[in-house]
Amino acid sequence: MNPSLRHRSPFASALACALASFSLALAATPAAAHSDSDGAGAAGRCRLGEDGRIRQIVHLQFDNVHLRRDHPAVPSDLEQMPNLLGFLEGQGTLLDNHHTPLISHTADDIITTLTGVYGAKHGMPVSNSYGYFNASGSVGFSSSFVYWTARAPDGQPQMVDAAGKIHPAPWVPFTRAGCDVGAFSTANIEFENITTDLITVFGAASPEVAEAASDRALATADFEGIAVHCAAGSPLCAGSSNARPDLLPDEPGGYDGFLGLFGNKYVAPRIHQGGPVTDLDGNVIGDGHGHDGFPGFNPSASQSLGYVATLLEAGVPVVYAYISDAHDNHFTGSGSYGPGEAGYVQQLAAYNAAFGKFFDRLARDGITKENTLFVISSDENDHFSGKAGAPAGCDGVNTPCTYVRLPAGCDGASVACTSTNLGEVDADLRSLLLTNYTGYPAPAFSVHSDSAPTVYVKGHPGATDAVTRDLEHRLAALQAYNPNRGASEPVMRAMADGAQMQILHMVTSDAARTPTFTLFADPDFYLFATAAGAACTSLEACSNQQPGFNWNHGDFQKDITRTWMGMVGPGVRHLGRTGEFFSDHTDTRPTMMALTGLVDDYDHDGRVLAEVIAGDDRASGLRGESFTRLAAAYKAINAPVGPFGLRTLRLATRAIAGDDAGYAAWLGRAAALAAQRDALASRMIALLEGAAFHGQSIDEGEAQALIGSARGLLDSVEPRP
Repeated sequence: MNPSLRHRSPFASALACALASFSLALAATPAAAHSDSDGAGAAGRCRLGEDGRIRQIVHLQFDNVHLRRDHPAVPSDLEQMPNLLGFLEGQGTLLDNHHTPLISHTADDIITTLTGVYGAKHGMPVSNSYGYFNASGSVGFSSSFVYWTARAPDGQPQMVDAAGKIHPAPWVPFTRAGCDVGAFSTANIEFENITTDLITVFGAASPEVAEAASDRALATADFEGIAVHCAAGSPLCAGSSNARPDLLPDEPGGYDGFLGLFGNKYVAPRIHQGGPVTDLDGNVIGDGHGHDGFPGFNPSASQSLGYVATLLEAGVPVVYAYISDAHDNHFTGSGSYGPGEAGYVQQLAAYNAAFGKFFDRLARDGITKENTLFVISSDENDHFSGKAGAPAGCDGVNTPCTYVRLPAGCDGASVACTSTNLGEVDADLRSLLLTNYTGYPAPAFSVHSDSAPTVYVKGHPGATDAVTRDLEHRLAALQAYNPNRGASEPVMRAMADGAQMQILHMVTSDAARTPTFTLFADPDFYLFATAAGAACTSLEACSNQQPGFNWNHGDFQKDITRTWMGMVGPGVRHLGRTGEFFSDHTDTRPTMMALTGLVDDYDHDGRVLAEVIAGDDRASGLRGESFTRLAAAYKAINAPVGPFGLRTLRLATRAIAGDDAGYAAWLGRAAALAAQRDALASRMIALLEGAAFHGQSIDEGEAQALIGSARGLLDSVEPRP
């Protein structure tokens, strides 16, 4: 099953009111942020952007919150959150042609946003967990959610970069510039567990590890999900005996003398001496079992924004936070909703109210768009697996949508199974293989369960080995019953072998993590493989609809990979909502760096979104069309879901399903295409990074030549009509 983890007129009038309200609130005269701590962090020394106009950064990333409508009659998630939508559209730029990497999942998407590089360079292209081959050829699995410096089971860094080192940490440029950095529930920049992560920072013999051994629930609330990475000499850390060295052994240029506070137990007393930190409604943030502290990696908007506001008010100027989706049932913690269902609408109303309170509170603190950069996005979109709700034309707000769910435990005998219009379709790949192909001696293989499952064949066979090719052929032609459509249909929509995964930036420097191949299924399906899977009595019997899990992601389809990102603040143009140009998660980091005047210790895979940066604030290299035309050509050939990535994915799918001679030809062609793309992209990003961060100008002739080469590369894959 697939729980999400990190995981007429009423709207028009509400939106108009929100715009008017925020135009007044955010134009308020800035005042100094107040502090509840005895040491006000690094806020007094932290100045970012041109003339130090950026005093704070608020970086929020949702889990699966949609700008697009999942049903034409039902307003989208953001349409039902006019306090946020109005802020982004009315005060800055909201990009609705923004995209995820592949595989499109929370861990990969958030880390890609944090770093500005794809999974091949940050180590987590397969998430929220990933498989790896042991030396024996057996397969193991590891979570992708771990603290930044954690080691993988094979001894490699979890966050492994192209050189086999720990990828540079996203907080470093800020702390080096004198800015404390706070984090709440954001992937891998605070503790994700109370086992290895505690040991990594505190040591195996520490009191913190002892607490985890004696009371796991308390330790989870105390230490998971919350951290402050302090600037050198910051009183926030220097004044606490619980601060620990913020060790980054592979950081370029070294990172000595920096401290961090890890966990609510040590952060809360420094940022809120008046007692426990509360959400925006005045409720103590806790685990729901009597423990103050981290509520778990499924926080509501009120909880995340409440902690963010408290950090900002305590003088922590740069804050990252994650907010859970609104389509899972957070009232009871069980199941999920369909578009327009009453509980879904209620939760979105609560999220909307939270953003209203958040922006009002910040405005009272003098934290406004005049001095604060707001970066807000969603990790991935996801696909609704189900049919339209009833009655026909329901919009969820004026007329709630209802859905028919299968009764729990229905088996058709002791518990009757009624018709349903809701739920992903779970299926065991091994059982499907044995049902589609009677007598098939299926090899031993494991999968990372997903709508886009990665396959690991035991023994780690090569791409052309008979066992690999036979399994690929059978999976490519696999049929399964889809109850949402009432028919059997092909499961697979695309396939990527190692050569195509290289093109899609899914192959890391740790070869043990590279899957044998990857399947991209019909997004209604959620696929797994049990060791004891057996043939089903019928194809229909292999499909198990799960109305508790109605939303799938990971796949390459547009409703999953096309998402949104908004920016508001100093140096950001007011474009409102725009889809004029392609962007993806890698572009967020370099754009933030350009706005703040900081430089990372590595080249990004993303490019600065010069289109959203106000003209007077742009470095000379970002002005004019040379930069943006070169950047557009670069994204077309380098982004996983750009034209080059999707066209080659179609080629790979046909070759994998074809005969061995054609497949051998594909391998040669794929290697040549990858080499040509990589060489071209490397030259392009060097020019783009030089213009954005090093004051270099782009030669028009060189840019034109590179743009022409990119067009030629695209035409060589799939000629223009």
